[in-house]
Amino acid sequence: MKLIYDYTQEQMIDAFQELGEKKFRATQVFEWLYRQNVQSFEQMNNLSLSLRDKLSQTYCIGPFKIVEKQVSKDGTIKYLLELSDGGLIETVLMIHDYGRSLCVTSQLGCNMGCRFCASGLLKKQRNLTAGEMVNQVLTVMLDTNERVSHVVVMGTGEPFDNYDAVMDFVRIINHPKGLAIGARHITISTCGLCEAIERYSHEGIQTNLAISLHAPNDEIRDQLMPINKRYPMDVLRKAIDDYIKKTNRRVTFEYILLRGVNDELKHARQLAHYIRGLNAYVNLIPYNAVDEHGYQQSRPQDVEAFKSELLRLKINVTLRKEHGSDIDGACGQLRAMKVGEQNANHR
Repeated sequence: MKLIYDYTQEQMIDAFQELGEKKFRATQVFEWLYRQNVQSFEQMNNLSLSLRDKLSQTYCIGPFKIVEKQVSKDGTIKYLLELSDGGLIETVLMIHDYGRSLCVTSQLGCNMGCRFCASGLLKKQRNLTAGEMVNQVLTVMLDTNERVSHVVVMGTGEPFDNYDAVMDFVRIINHPKGLAIGARHITISTCGLCEAIERYSHEGIQTNLAISLHAPNDEIRDQLMPINKRYPMDVLRKAIDDYIKKTNRRVTFEYILLRGVNDELKHARQLAHYIRGLNAYVNLIPYNAVDEHGYQQSRPQDVEAFKSELLRLKINVTLRKEHGSDIDGACGQLRAMKVGEQNANHR
C-alpha cells in the first residue's frame, strides 16, 4: 500500500477525487497528518466511518519502527529506522541554539562513491519516496515530543539523484497546512549534479542550496569524489554562478577537512580563489572518521589556521560544531554496522 505521507496537498486532492471523495476531505486529512500528527485514520474523528475504513484499506499510516537509537552527550540523537520493505535508514536530530535540526536521508544507500563517506559503504538499492522522507520527520517528532524547526537533506544518498521526490518532500513540510517549516529553514545538499542545480534554480522556492565541495582543486576532488570527473570544478562553478544569478540566493560550500589531504594553507588559498566573486560562504566540517576509508580528522591547529586564512582572504566562513562524536556520528555508519551484523547472522 502507498504511504499517505507521499502526497503533497494538491496530489492528495487529486487522489481523493479518484476515490470519489470531495476536495475538502483531502484538506482535512492533510491537516490531521501534519497539524495534529495523528498515527491512525481512526483518530480523524471528523471523517465518516466509511471514509476512515476506505483510507485504512488504501494507505499506510504511522511512524517508522525505531530499530536503534543512540543519544550523544551533546544531545544529538541518531536513529536507525526500518522501512516497510525491511530496508534500514538513518536520520539524525541535532540540537542547536536556534532550534532542532533533522538530517534526512533521501536514498536507501548511495552510488556517488565519495571516498571519505560512510554512506557509500552500501550501494544504492532504491530512492526513498517523498512520504518516507516526511515520515522521518514525523517519527522523530513523535519520539521526542518536540517540533523539528530545521531540515537538512544531507543524510544518506544524493538528493538531486531523487529530484522529484525530494521536491515533493519539501513542498509537504513547507506547506502552511503541512509541517509549516519555513523554506529558509530547509537546506538541500548536492555533490554537484549540474543539470539538477539548473532545474532547481527554476523552482521558485526560498530553500537553501549547499554544495558538497570538500576540495580546492580538480586533482584532490577527483581523488575524493568520482562525480568530479563528470562535472569538473569549473563546470560546477558555472552552474552555481547561474543559480545565484537566477535566484539571488546565497550558496553554502561544505568542506570536510581531512588531515594531510585538503587542509593546508595553500588549499585554503585555492579555495578562496575558487569562491571569490560568488554570493557564498564556506562551512568547514570536522570529519567523523570512517575506519574503512582511512582518512583522519585534521588537527585543531590546522583547522584554525585554515579558517583564519580564509577570513584573511575575505571569505565568509563558519566552523560547524561537532555533533555526535561519541556515537556513530558519520552518516551511514550505524546502518552499515547493522547491515553487516545481519549479513553475518545469515551466513
